[in-house]
Amino acid sequence: MPTTRPLAFALIVALAAGSAAPDSLAAKKPAAKKKAPAVALACSDFHAEANKAWLTANPMPPSGAISALGQLTARAQQQQRELLDAAMQSPQGNVQKLLGDFWASGLDEAAVERDGANPVAPLLQRIDGIRKPKDVAPAIAALHQVGIPALFNFSADLDLRALDRHVGYFSQGGLGLPDPAYYSRSDADTQALIARYADYIRKILTLTGIPAQDLERETALVLDLEKRIAASARPLVELRDPRTNFAPVATAGLGKQYRNLQLDAFLKAQGVNDDTVSMANPAMFAQLDTLVGSLKPAQWKTYLRWRVGDAMAPHLAKPWRDAAFDFRGKILLGQTEPAPRWQQVLDAINLAAGPMLGREYAARYLPDATRQQAMAVASQVRDALQRNVDNSTWLGETAKQEARKKIGKMGIEIGTPKRDLDYTVQPMGRGSFGSNMLIASTWRHREEMKRIGRGNAERRWDVLPQQPALAYDLAHNRLIVTAAMLQAPVFDPAMPLANQYGAFGALVGHELSHAVDGRGRMIDAGGNVRDWWTGAEAAAWDATAQRVIALYDGLTYPQLPAIKVNGRLTRDENVADLAGLELARAAFVTAEPTGGTTADKAFYTGWAQVWAQQVTAEEAQRRSLQDVRAPGQWRTNAPIMQQAAFGSAYGCKVGTPMQPKPEARISVFH
Repeated sequence: MPTTRPLAFALIVALAAGSAAPDSLAAKKPAAKKKAPAVALACSDFHAEANKAWLTANPMPPSGAISALGQLTARAQQQQRELLDAAMQSPQGNVQKLLGDFWASGLDEAAVERDGANPVAPLLQRIDGIRKPKDVAPAIAALHQVGIPALFNFSADLDLRALDRHVGYFSQGGLGLPDPAYYSRSDADTQALIARYADYIRKILTLTGIPAQDLERETALVLDLEKRIAASARPLVELRDPRTNFAPVATAGLGKQYRNLQLDAFLKAQGVNDDTVSMANPAMFAQLDTLVGSLKPAQWKTYLRWRVGDAMAPHLAKPWRDAAFDFRGKILLGQTEPAPRWQQVLDAINLAAGPMLGREYAARYLPDATRQQAMAVASQVRDALQRNVDNSTWLGETAKQEARKKIGKMGIEIGTPKRDLDYTVQPMGRGSFGSNMLIASTWRHREEMKRIGRGNAERRWDVLPQQPALAYDLAHNRLIVTAAMLQAPVFDPAMPLANQYGAFGALVGHELSHAVDGRGRMIDAGGNVRDWWTGAEAAAWDATAQRVIALYDGLTYPQLPAIKVNGRLTRDENVADLAGLELARAAFVTAEPTGGTTADKAFYTGWAQVWAQQVTAEEAQRRSLQDVRAPGQWRTNAPIMQQAAFGSAYGCKVGTPMQPKPEARISVFH
């Protein structure tokens, strides 16, 4: 919130009539100038007006932030806890039995302590079996199978030549530090970090059974190998553009080209039989291949022991968890204390068995009636997008035709992905949380590998149903709404219809606008990567975006009187917010043409209550520098300011903060 409280703008100054003074005396005094009436809070800061009750009930936290959407996420986590508790006590079906056992084994801390390093013992034994260089590659492949990537990463992602399929991506990885550059820097801070990292490696190697007298030598071997891996890796900044990471190559011949890595056998071990993979940095894999053939097997054994220990440490006994938190939590993330045990276990389940939990979550918390109503609202907003495109003054007829085709093919998926998974999993039991983690991770990896191949791209979402999310999938031209997102303040069937359109409908509009905006223009209705705008249309879009930048550049950042919102940093989200409310309003008017003032107020209140938040000055300072989204006050107010219907509903005169002059308002599609 700003330093000057918005409520101050709504205070009405009561002028005493001076009833004790005789009328004759009063008449002799000069007539007092009338003070301008105070602007109603709704017309000066609608975020404060619409969220009065919430802001009172949720005062500024001592640090960080609190928000209505954050509370939605916390509620979804509590729902997951309740579901897992029920599955633990009385499971209904095989999937709930698996989840209930997984949950119970993690909450039983005494059993976790007794289990010690037993869960990783078979993996360490497998590594100890390495005798010759040719034994290294099969050991690496085996670790990938259980969800522990070593030496490099291999994952399923879009084939940028044909967006209806996934291919396997060979990419850099295998390092314990987040940036390859750390391994080559010589500044004091980096060297101090490396020293702390070496201490962490020593602790983990000790827990895996390395004798004390060998620790220094073995730790040095790990660091040496990771430095060699990092030397051939690309800088992180070069990995941000997906196009630079996509380089299709035929799988035939990989085994001969990378004999020591045995990549043909690696793919077979992962269950991948596709004819193509992506390998954007073949020089790195050539170097890795050389390392496998030239370094002594003993060094590989130590490195792989370390990879197992580091990956599994958060899920094992307390000495393992403490070692991991002391470095990864405190040093790398700046955390002061570990999350509560239930949170750690829930995070682990979401990591290893997230789709299982999502299936049960949607069945428990998403009624069919809610799904159907959300589908109805989203479909109306999609129709509004079509009408707005048709009426656009800056899109030409050719672009409009392409947009119509794209919108006509647009999918809406609500609650869970269309395709289910194969839940055939080795029984877990309640005796070993670490072993259950490996069982679940093996299953998750297996199902991920099934994404690879023709026609499988739509099988998955990149979010889980139990995680609140609403997103437009540009590659597959579909709207994704998770089950957890369909709760207040976003969507509640008990809300008046106007609230549903103002909250959920506007968020849908925000996302669907991406189908035909500056990003959506790069993929046509057939899923081909090409620009279907003309230069004039692109210039018109850029001109609107510049106006949006200028608008937000002039807005004071809440809690920071001397700082403005960074309009350029937040541009894309801001444009989508304006478009989203524009589309939701059009959809609502079509659905409820006789809504009236009460309905209009409910519509705008629904939008505002999504963005209720309290952010400390320190957190606001951090966000002002890096957050690509505007603060809640302006996510609420700036889009509403563009709509004359808001002024009519609340009686806000032109020139008040919430009702700029018509020529200053911005419309995205008109």
